[in-house]
Amino acid sequence: MVKTDKIIVVGDRLLIKPQEDSEKSHGGLYLPPSVAEKEKVQGGYIIKAGPGYPIPAAQDEDEPWKEKKAIKYIPLQAREGDYALFLKRDAIEIEFEKEKFLIVPQSSILLLHRDEDLLS
Repeated sequence: MVKTDKIIVVGDRLLIKPQEDSEKSHGGLYLPPSVAEKEKVQGGYIIKAGPGYPIPAAQDEDEPWKEKKAIKYIPLQAREGDYALFLKRDAIEIEFEKEKFLIVPQSSILLLHRDEDLLS
């Protein structure tokens, strides 16, 4: 497994390790390449999640000496370890240490499957 400690995911983005494309359907049928290319949905496991949607801080412009407040975020629903089903068209493919990953905004996630037993 690739060490992703030095990767920082920003905003509402998710770093996903895509599930290997299977030529075989769930029913056991083999899918031709033309059908696989037309698929609009893909799945994979979330490796890292961004902090969420930033909430703008209230600015006191008449008091510039005041200390700046830390940025607050609305957290994402997705968590590390979740299986995500997402729209393929919104995914950006990257390669890190010879492994393929996808960067996907949370708005493109259609479904999350969280297995609590897997994380403990």
